[in-house]
Amino acid sequence: MHAAVLMSNDAPPIYGEHPDPVATGEHDMVVQVLAAGLHHLTRAKANGSHYSSTGSFPLVPGVDGVVRDATGRLRYAALDDTAFGTFAERTVIDVRRSVLLPDGIDPVRIAAAMNPGMSSWVALRRRIAFQEGQRVLILGATGSAGRMAIQIAKRFGATRVIAAGRDATRLKSLPDLGADQAITFDGIQAAADVDVVLDYVWGAPAAEAMLPILTARTDRSTPLTWIQIGSMAGESAPIPSAALRAARLQILGSGIGSVPPRDFIAELPELAAAVTEGALDVRARAVPLAQITRAWTDRSSERLVLVP
Repeated sequence: MHAAVLMSNDAPPIYGEHPDPVATGEHDMVVQVLAAGLHHLTRAKANGSHYSSTGSFPLVPGVDGVVRDATGRLRYAALDDTAFGTFAERTVIDVRRSVLLPDGIDPVRIAAAMNPGMSSWVALRRRIAFQEGQRVLILGATGSAGRMAIQIAKRFGATRVIAAGRDATRLKSLPDLGADQAITFDGIQAAADVDVVLDYVWGAPAAEAMLPILTARTDRSTPLTWIQIGSMAGESAPIPSAALRAARLQILGSGIGSVPPRDFIAELPELAAAVTEGALDVRARAVPLAQITRAWTDRSSERLVLVP
């Protein structure tokens, strides 16, 4: 069969022949891959920058995808730490980490949306007790995950969603997705009175935004929960000590490890249904798996989905 194979963390994958996968565990199943998203997580796990990276090579990347099982049913599957991912014609899944999908779904749409959508969906459902009527700030709102976070926060009942980013041109389109306000980091004080921050940026920009937000709050005793989800601007953030003393700030993370696998899996059917119903806007572009080397370095605003 054909697959995309990584031989090191400093070079893109190469398309070529690869041995067929073999199911060895009690719950393992060999499946046909229909569509697999090229996510930031996929690249980060492959190049070793993500905390869950194994650093083992050779590696077939791909952390999830839409697959067809031996009975002909479609599934969305998320893979655990493995050297045999979804960027292949066939792969092995743990059936317990998959959910059945309805007939007639668009595999490319589902593959594009589930990973980025899951980040905010699970953060608001499983890391905090999010309440209807709360206000949300999204840092890094112009990326795929940030764009979906706007829609998901609104779906969960947020009364005000503020989208923040560095690209003023891309920010202009976000009110169409439900953002009540779109701001650059220079105007971050406008988000002072939110209840929840979904942070896809981290690094120095996030740290520098904290004090202006906290010191401008109408009531500093009102809790602010800052959920760290992504780190597009840096793996570490130099948070000033005053940020932890000047207001009721709680910082927590949401991701692999802080959320048990069973909690992720439990949320997948409802998220898949929302995508299938068209309730969430998804920007997806299908790319042949044979073009993986070129696609690996593509930084398009669309979510690239590899199709074997």
